[in-house]
Amino acid sequence: MYGKVRWAKGEQEAAIDVELRPRKNSRPICPKCGHRRPGYDKQPTQRFEFIPMWGFKIFFCYAPRRVNCPECGIHVERMPWVKGKHRLTYTYAWFLAGWAKRLSWKEVGEAFHTTWHHVFCSVEMAVSWGREHMDLSGIEAIGVDE
Repeated sequence: MYGKVRWAKGEQEAAIDVELRPRKNSRPICPKCGHRRPGYDKQPTQRFEFIPMWGFKIFFCYAPRRVNCPECGIHVERMPWVKGKHRLTYTYAWFLAGWAKRLSWKEVGEAFHTTWHHVFCSVEMAVSWGREHMDLSGIEAIGVDE
């Protein structure tokens, strides 16, 4: 659920923080087995970068819960907008990877006020996804032209 939306404090450039909260009585999802399990406690609030709007950086602010899974142990919950410990949302990573097809990584980073490393990680994610979902069935021959 969305909470408060406010201007970010202490940023060099204008940014907006969007508070996210879990629904009341919801149970976090274990990142290992994918089952809903009881919560253990919360971690400090973290900021996850989303697609900029009108030149303003957008951050999702969320305090991840820890899951007490009887099968897997205690882990930080799986969040649907980000993978593991990454700070870029899936949406923003795909957005950057799309622009990286047209511009250099450095130019994409400058255009969206992020680092080239974030662009690199986004492209790497897109390439990994493409490789995992590549279908080579039906290929009978490969030709090489010189």
